[in-house]
Formats: sequence, structure tokens, C-alpha cells
Amino acid sequence: MAVQKLGRGLIDRIAALIDFRVDDRTRGLADRVNNLEHATADHRRRLDDAEHHLEQARGDLRWTRAELDRLIPHVAAQEGRLETLRESIALVPNADAPQVAEARTLIEEIQRQHAQIRVRLAGISRYEDRLRRLEERTEQPVTQ
Repeated sequence: MAVQKLGRGLIDRIAALIDFRVDDRTRGLADRVNNLEHATADHRRRLDDAEHHLEQARGDLRWTRAELDRLIPHVAAQEGRLETLRESIALVPNADAPQVAEARTLIEEIQRQHAQIRVRLAGISRYEDRLRRLEERTEQPVTQ
């Protein structure tokens, strides 16, 4: 029994020594693993945020594209009307005063509508540029 007790005590001391050595060597690793877990959580949060903003930008881009698709036929129609008016003015050089006044009124109306369309297209262009910059910013690699 004494030998058994002595053997058991020796085994317990060896096990305690091994546990101490393992704990001593892995103590720094536990802190490092904990720091990496926090960094991973932060990266996940930032990635989710970037994906959310990217999806918003894609939605805005789809809306902008739909608006542009809607405006293009109007611009083409206005240009067609303007060209028709130019041709009619060129074909009839001898016009009386009411016809000239009507033609000028039509030209001014077309020019006004053309200016409005240019303003809208410029706004869409600025908006698309802003979306492009947002997409570029979200595509940049995340740095710490």
C-alpha cells in the first residue's frame, strides 16, 4: 500500500508538473486567440456594414439607371422635334410674322425643355459619380 501511495503521489506530482509546463507555454496563446477573436468579430461587423452600404448603392444605381432609361426617349424626341423645326425653318425662308413668331416660340420651348433635360442628366451624372466613389471606397481592402 505504501508503494502504491508513493507511486500515486509521484504520478500526481508528474501530472502537476506537466500541467504547469503546458499552462506556462500556452498562457500567451490564449491571449492571442482572444485578441484574434475580437479582431474577427470587428472584421465581420465592418464587412456586414460595407455589404449593407454596397447594397444601398446598388439600389440607388438601379434607380438611376431606370430614370436614365426613362429620360433617354424624351431627349431623343426633343432632339427630333428640334431637328424637324430646323428643317422647316430652313425650307421656308419667306415666312410671314405670325409664322416666324410661332417658330421662335417653338424654338424657345424646345430650348427650355432641352435645358431642363440637361440639368436632369447632369444631376444623374453627379449621382452616378457619387455612387461610383462609394463603390470604390467599399471595394478598398480593410486596413487596421
